[in-house]
Formats: sequence, C-alpha cells, structure tokens
Amino acid sequence: MTTLSNHVPDPRLITAYAERQDGPLHHVNPWTKVGIVGALVLAVTVFDRLALLAGLYGAVLAVYGLSGLPYGRLVGWYTLPMLFIVSVAGPLAFLEPGTPIGGTLSTPAGDVSVTWAGLVLFAELGFRSLTVVTFALTASMTTTYTDAAYLMGRLLPRPIDQIALLTYRFTFVMIEVLENLVKAALSRGANFSEFWSNKRLYARILGMTMLSAIEQSERLVKSMEARGYDGDITLYGDVARPPASELLLVVASYVVVVGYAVLAGDGVGL
Repeated sequence: MTTLSNHVPDPRLITAYAERQDGPLHHVNPWTKVGIVGALVLAVTVFDRLALLAGLYGAVLAVYGLSGLPYGRLVGWYTLPMLFIVSVAGPLAFLEPGTPIGGTLSTPAGDVSVTWAGLVLFAELGFRSLTVVTFALTASMTTTYTDAAYLMGRLLPRPIDQIALLTYRFTFVMIEVLENLVKAALSRGANFSEFWSNKRLYARILGMTMLSAIEQSERLVKSMEARGYDGDITLYGDVARPPASELLLVVASYVVVVGYAVLAGDGVGL
C-alpha cells in the first residue's frame, strides 16, 4: 500500500525482493547474515568514535545498494527509526556540556544550547541505529521466506518461533484489511494529510482494524485446528552450513570488533 509503505516497511515488498530479485547478497548463506547482524550489533555498541561509526554505516549502505535494493524506499523507511533517534538523542544534544553552537535559547528551566559534543553524540546514536536497521532490512530483503522461517525455527525457543511465524503470515491479512478501510475512507472524501484534524478518523480505522483482526484470527485458529494444527508449523526446508570463505568473514568481523574493544579498554589510541 503506497500510502503506508512510503514510511513503513511493507512486508509484501520486502518478500517480493527476497523471492524475485537475484542480487549478490541473495546468494550469501542465511547463517552468514545472522552472524554479521550479531557482529554489527556488537560493533555499534563497542565503537566510540564518530568516524568509525560513519564508516560502518557507509559500508552497510554500500552493501544495500550493491544488493540491488532501492535507496528511495530506504529513505522513506528511515522515518520510524529517525523518530526514535530524535526523541531519545535530541534532548541529549541539548544536555551535553561543551562549546555551544551559535547562541543559547532561554527557557523557563534556564538557558539551553546545542553543543558540538551534543551534536557529535546525536550523530553517533543516529549512525548506530541506522546501521543495524539498514542491514536488518538488507538481510530480510535478500533472504527467502523458507530460509527465514527455518532460521526462526532453529534460533527461537518454542512457542516464540511459532508466534513469530504466525505473526508474519497474519501481517499480510492485517495490511489488506487496513488497506481496504483506507480506500473506503478515501472514496468517501476523507483526507489523511493532517493527523490532528483527522485524529477521530485515524482512531476509527485503528479500532476497526483491531476488531477485524480479532475476528479473522479466530477464524484462522478454527480453520488451522480443523486441518490438524497442534501448535507446530512443520517447515520443509534446510539451510546448509556456510562455506569456509563466509565463515572466515564472520569470524574476522568478530575478531576486529573484539580486538578494538580490548585495545580501547587498554587505553590504546586508535
């Protein structure tokens, strides 16, 4: 749905890229992608220099493009993580002591200003968040559903793996219901350009979506039980072990990150 997918990752589009595209990262073993995600999470936690975080984000962004994925969609999908970054890191930029940028702003609580240290802190938190988000989207858009479901079944404990699989499949139903409600509202002259002036309409659509989701889920459970569902979705598939070259890449990633953490902890300048 174009109205929503401009700012919210559309699972239908993500699945289409995973199933129909044939970029370089589509041929990388899914276990390797899981290992790289772990290394990236560790790296953005350990790296404490803006240049390193910016370089890591640039590398991930380059991998996204080399995989044949659309940068235009990525810019829109950054809306949600940027809201989180601004809400968390924004106030920190004003509270960080240091040399002010420009003048100060007078408030009832006192004079506040954005400092150079606060700006660097904001940029660091932004690069940390966007690096993980970008590679998570890259991995999901280059891994088929069968492989992703197999990994969830192996990595997540029961019944969390079953909940994750059912949630993923039911997401498509939810989107279709929401899409139909929005189309019905637009056909009756509704305008979604401003949130506050249409907050009641948003509330009605959200309420109807939840009610419809509950009704559809009840029918889904009954139909699955009628077909013999006993709490286990059998997955017919297998993901082989990564080749030696990919294993070496994953190990090297962790060695670099852990090595940096050790050297930084010892006070060695990098």
